[in-house]
Amino acid sequence: MSTATASPLTDPLAGDGSAETGLGAALSTALDGAHHRRRVAGRAAFPADGMLRDPALGLAEARVWTLRRLGEFVAAGFGQSIVPVERATPETQLQSLIDFETITYGDQSVAIKSGVQHGLFGGAIAGLGTAAQHERFLTDALELRILGCFAMTERGHGSDVASLETTITYDADAGEFVVHSPHESSAKTYIGNAAADGHLATVFGQLIVDGVNQGVHCILVPLRDADGATLPGVTIGDNGHKGGLLGVDNGWIRFDHVRVPRDMLLDRFGSVRADGSYSSTIDNPNRRFFSMLGALVRGRICIGGGAAIAARVALSIATRYGERRTQFRHPHSDEESPLLDYLAHQRKLLPAIARAYALGFAQNELIDDYGRVSSDAAHDPRDQRALETLAAGLKALNTEFANATIQTCREACGGAGYMSENRLTQLRADTDVFATFEGDNTVLLQLVAKGVLTDYRDVWGGLDRLGLVQASARLVGGAVIERTGAGLLAERLVATARRKGDATAFYDRGWHAWMFEERERHSVDSLARRLRAADRDSFEQVNAMQDHVLFVARAHMERVVLDSFIAGIDACTDRVARQTLEELCTLFALTSLESDAAWFLSHNRMSTARAKALRRQINQLCADLRPRAIALVEGFGIPVEWLGAAMLDA
Repeated sequence: MSTATASPLTDPLAGDGSAETGLGAALSTALDGAHHRRRVAGRAAFPADGMLRDPALGLAEARVWTLRRLGEFVAAGFGQSIVPVERATPETQLQSLIDFETITYGDQSVAIKSGVQHGLFGGAIAGLGTAAQHERFLTDALELRILGCFAMTERGHGSDVASLETTITYDADAGEFVVHSPHESSAKTYIGNAAADGHLATVFGQLIVDGVNQGVHCILVPLRDADGATLPGVTIGDNGHKGGLLGVDNGWIRFDHVRVPRDMLLDRFGSVRADGSYSSTIDNPNRRFFSMLGALVRGRICIGGGAAIAARVALSIATRYGERRTQFRHPHSDEESPLLDYLAHQRKLLPAIARAYALGFAQNELIDDYGRVSSDAAHDPRDQRALETLAAGLKALNTEFANATIQTCREACGGAGYMSENRLTQLRADTDVFATFEGDNTVLLQLVAKGVLTDYRDVWGGLDRLGLVQASARLVGGAVIERTGAGLLAERLVATARRKGDATAFYDRGWHAWMFEERERHSVDSLARRLRAADRDSFEQVNAMQDHVLFVARAHMERVVLDSFIAGIDACTDRVARQTLEELCTLFALTSLESDAAWFLSHNRMSTARAKALRRQINQLCADLRPRAIALVEGFGIPVEWLGAAMLDA
């Protein structure tokens, strides 16, 4: 790493425009990883004409435009990769995620409309239904002949799915289920496709058979007839104008003793015979519940991936604008300086670009895990829980990052960034809700912390507080940093760094991995001790630990992301791209350490002098990377004509 500020004339990695394009292509190949071929094919098939909605369209017009645009994607082959579990392969499972990623390069309403129709509605049928139900409904859902809803969230219960109030009661005499919303709070709400387009819904509720509650199950419930009129017992309302995603027709649904045939229950995990007897291949109710939700983990992966794409689009727009927009004359020239020449502007954008790469490599690991686990009917339950923990954590990190980064990019473009024609305000509005749907980020991070502390099923699903504490205490220490896959390389680097101690260089990857590991290990150890000392019946004592729980989750996820970045660099074969990735990884790591400098100081993991030097090192990295800024965003693989910002054409 150079200790002097690099320039386009002296930096061999900068060069002219054609050299930057070569570096950008190599970075894109590295960032795509094993999925490069699929992603390139998806971008090639993307129907780019008319890809962005006019932001001046009203609510009704936006909904019509979105449905029509979704039809164009389906005609181009997108959304067809949702398959029944018995036909799932790693390739089909991966393709379903890449399809959604690709759609998010355009209008976010279309992406979410597809997510509802294909990923949630179609995915529930594919993941929870039987072969007969697949044959009857799935193809029509994927090809938009049946428009459907995913009716899980209620006015009174969102994240707490186990406490849903909607009931699905079996009437053995009639051979039918009765779906009912017993309270105002049990109305399904914020349901995509409900307000205007949906004719069928996958409805989640408490299954009651012969007076016994068998827990949450899912049933298909018709909503409207062929003419669009609501069916008897079904009441549908419109949630109305929203802060974003105007093209998605969110609505609320109430059921008044709606009768549904017995064969409409999606009964892969639990079925009811005609005589009214219930059976399931999974005896434990908790495991059955989490198996059912685990079949729907694709949604969280998609939302996290979509948020990552939105952040990359915003960074691409802001970085290109910062390169061309000048402000104030340079002291030694009559020329004005580009915004990107100012350190403050570099600090806004370049660490965010580094984090976008870091999260991208972690998302690749998640996609790989999903393809492997979801296509293997005999997979180890521990692998499923690990997948769900990783999906929850990355969804939280990606969506949080997208919201913060898009706002930063808007500000980095000044007044121009506030103009609707430059897309940033639309991206900001549309991705805002990503932080709370498919799982509220705070709740998801709590799930991550639980997964770090102990086995998901045996402790958090089945034990009381005392048992939880005892098991948590057993699993802290060395076991909590058990690394597999991408983390094995980091583990070797940590071992080397430990031998060097605090004398390791700022750019030593082993030191980064060591500090990330120490942050996770210590926070988990101390949380377990607090849990062990707490009164198991005291809400106040347990509630007082929530900030600690969230810190544990973030520390764990930061370490996982760094491990993935290290593995991504190791897989890169292009020399120049690899050097740039090394610098980006260092910028990501040092920025993360700087954000928690107070923690490292107070826990004696870093000297005062070293903590103070972090800012200087980060500033130098920004200066070194600045000449390659355009190549860095080219590495996101987004064609410049897809950015949709008028200010880049001026």
